Amino acid sequence: MSPPLSAADLIKSNEQAPGKLFEFQTQLPKLPVPSLEETLPKYLRTVEPLLSAEDYAQTKRAVEEFAQSAQGKELQRRLEARAAEPGRTNWLEEWWTELSYMGYRDPVTPYVSYFYSYKDDKQRRKPTQRAAAIVRAAWEFRRQVASRELAPEMARKTPLCSYSYNYMFNATRVPKRPVDYEATYDMAQNEHIAVVRNNQFFTVPLVHSGQLLSASEIESQLDRIVAAADSSAAVPVGVLTSDNRDLWADNYALLRDAAPENAATLERLQSAAFLVCLDSSKPVTREEIHRVFWHGDGANRWFDKSLQFIVCDNGRAGFLAEHSSMDGTPTCRLNDYILDQTLNNKVDLGSSDVRASLPEPEALRFVTPPTVVRAVDQAAERFAKVTGQHQLRVLQYEAFGKDELKRMGFSPDGFAQMAIQLGYYKLHGKTCATYEAAATRRFAHGRTETCRSVSNESVAFCRAFENPAASSAVKLAALKAAIGAHGAYAKACADGKGVDRHLLGLRLLLRPGEEKPAIFKDPAYAASCHWNLSTSQLSSEHFEGWGFSEVVPDGYGVAYTIRRDAIIFHIAAMINDFGLNSDHLAQYIKEAATEMRSVVLAEKLKETAAAPKL
Repeated sequence: MSPPLSAADLIKSNEQAPGKLFEFQTQLPKLPVPSLEETLPKYLRTVEPLLSAEDYAQTKRAVEEFAQSAQGKELQRRLEARAAEPGRTNWLEEWWTELSYMGYRDPVTPYVSYFYSYKDDKQRRKPTQRAAAIVRAAWEFRRQVASRELAPEMARKTPLCSYSYNYMFNATRVPKRPVDYEATYDMAQNEHIAVVRNNQFFTVPLVHSGQLLSASEIESQLDRIVAAADSSAAVPVGVLTSDNRDLWADNYALLRDAAPENAATLERLQSAAFLVCLDSSKPVTREEIHRVFWHGDGANRWFDKSLQFIVCDNGRAGFLAEHSSMDGTPTCRLNDYILDQTLNNKVDLGSSDVRASLPEPEALRFVTPPTVVRAVDQAAERFAKVTGQHQLRVLQYEAFGKDELKRMGFSPDGFAQMAIQLGYYKLHGKTCATYEAAATRRFAHGRTETCRSVSNESVAFCRAFENPAASSAVKLAALKAAIGAHGAYAKACADGKGVDRHLLGLRLLLRPGEEKPAIFKDPAYAASCHWNLSTSQLSSEHFEGWGFSEVVPDGYGVAYTIRRDAIIFHIAAMINDFGLNSDHLAQYIKEAATEMRSVVLAEKLKETAAAPKL
């Protein structure tokens, strides 16, 4: 088996090879460093709606002092110099990967990974049959990535960075103190998938005698795995991947060194193209379904794998992504492709024949002495405690979707964001710092910027809608202004001109012993980055929703999918002393969306009635 590739070798082999996927890669602009004159006034505008007049005055003084100081200018010079260094593709990349992902030590599930819930495949009720079709479609997408035939994503006519496709297949996160790392494997040398059933891992080569396995053959191999796994038992080592990253790093070494064959077993699992999780669960409600794909039982998973396709015993299916090296847009594309292929019968299933010469799936058997068993038991206890501390509500709002929102003249994302703002305001009586993920993939190795959804306009909108004396005309004007302000900031983020990444870069360039500027000691800076609402949109007509967790103990994680006919909200929060309530927030978001639509329609009716009759 070939060893994992270094990132440098991977980039060289992929991005310099001919083919469509990376054809624009060398032409992509670098992530810009905004000027202080751009960022600081913008920062003040984003914190003003969160502060009292007295606190805002203090913050304004700190910002103006920083803008005029020699230290502010020096930090800006250092950041510009870093961005201009020869050979550096993206000034933020290493910092962001370490701070937000590889150096983050809380469990990746539920705190980092994200999932997609699929629509049902009514043509494939049998779980192994559905899993086989998913594998065939995913393998075709993988073939296009490997051959570079896959076209790069475009934002209208602007190409987006394809760098993250390096980490899509045959990749895994590996635990290590104090910072994890990503291992990637040669796709041509590792043409097998991993499968887990009843906490036991297997591998299935997808190519036999030079020929790709058909869907019937994959289904046959999966049936073999189910029969073997359900008639036996094993220590559920997969739950170790659900643990605190430092504890998992220690237990990774413990598991690897427990027996000579364990290292090879780990390598075989980690080098697989992706993992298929065949769950014995049969979720029915939306909350049950989301729970399975979000975290499951913790054991029938390997949370470090970049891609996990999950199929339940009642045919429900979904996907779980390890977030460290890939954001949602490329995996959304992958999953949308798989579902378009399978649900619309476009997938090439191959021959219906099953070759008698297919070898048995290889069981990956870990040697688990008492020290490993004890570590597994402890990790399972911690997993149960963490997931048990979370509440979840799924709101499928079916009064309208993006089609009607566009007809009404609104940005669907802006409308959904304001529904979340108004829903939170109704529940808690105030506005809070809100994060919305904005992609910066138009830049080389770009990932995300923070779209700060709260503005003076959004606060005025919330107050107008909660004011019984406000007319529908006033409310509509406030709604339009709020969505307009949100759209303008979102565009700035996509252009690399947000506030958060720039300020982070400046702060990280402080040297040991240097005085921290007042702007970063100001309580408003920490408060404005304390995301009581962490939100993001990824949409596919084939999804029944998607989700992730909150990012602070006193906050909500709100993922939403905007389909043509519906908006689906996944609302997660911790059960603790902060008194959060996902059920109540869902109810108020529903009320908010309905009221917003009613105001828009009421004003349109007035316009129609006032129009001259021909």
